Amino acid sequence: MGKLQSKFRNRSELYQVVQYAPAHQGSINTVTSLSPDLCVSGGSDQAVVVYDWKQGRMCQSFQGHNREVTKAVCYPGSTWIFSASRDKTALMWDLNQGDEPIQEFCGHELVVNGLAISPGRKLCTGSRDNWMCLWDIESAKCEQRHNISRNLVTHVCWVPGSSSVVQTSEDKTIVWDSRAWQVTNTFPAKQYIQTHCDVSPNGNYLVSSSNGFGGQGCEATLWDLRQPGCKVVEYRGHLQTTACCTFLPVSPGGTTRVATSSHDSTIKIWDQNTATLSLDGAGPLVSLSPSDATNLLCASFNSGLHHIHV
Repeated sequence: MGKLQSKFRNRSELYQVVQYAPAHQGSINTVTSLSPDLCVSGGSDQAVVVYDWKQGRMCQSFQGHNREVTKAVCYPGSTWIFSASRDKTALMWDLNQGDEPIQEFCGHELVVNGLAISPGRKLCTGSRDNWMCLWDIESAKCEQRHNISRNLVTHVCWVPGSSSVVQTSEDKTIVWDSRAWQVTNTFPAKQYIQTHCDVSPNGNYLVSSSNGFGGQGCEATLWDLRQPGCKVVEYRGHLQTTACCTFLPVSPGGTTRVATSSHDSTIKIWDQNTATLSLDGAGPLVSLSPSDATNLLCASFNSGLHHIHV
């Protein structure tokens, strides 16, 4: 990421894509939106980077993890950033308070893959150690912990307007009640590892994505959260692992769309007129973050950050 490189600009009737010079010294594992202009990425270089994608410039780089960063999330309407890492910790940063973390959340025994912040200022973390934890962000105290055998957590997210948390693991998707910190629903097991999940803005639908190869697995699945275990549709078309799935913001008069990114170097946007965007040479596309209804950010394993106008 860095100065805009016009030679990487591609256009079609369906999309426009711009690639930025890398700001990480290695692959990017995660990207999320901080504001309409700013995004946050985490990489194998252990750095958390704040980037102005509209201006094509890096704003700040945070160094504090001692292994690669797996996830990054932002607290809406604030300058708070949270990151998770293979060093078994999560860190909290403030864009306006220097380069050092302002909180550290310790207690997991293996890599932290799941990270989500609630409007009520509670941080949820999930790890390959089978533990789901709920933290108070002001004290960094772990308020709730729960262990489920073989629950190797891959991602977590909050249900909008609800006390529920959704997590994916290596074979299934689980819904938690954050008040009692108990499982309220377990979705039917899938054949392949579940890599990621997201909940629609109205809180009614869940999308999860699957590991796979050669077109086997590799799907994203839409579930109805109002009817436990109800599978609405499967989105099939990726040829390798679908690493990320996200609902796109709905524009006025628009329809609900789901975006997926895959290790096959493609992004697919699913609606009645499904578009497929191929980023040749980008390598695995590992993370997506919409900034608004028409702008989507994508992190790639080999070639940094991409901005897609859809």
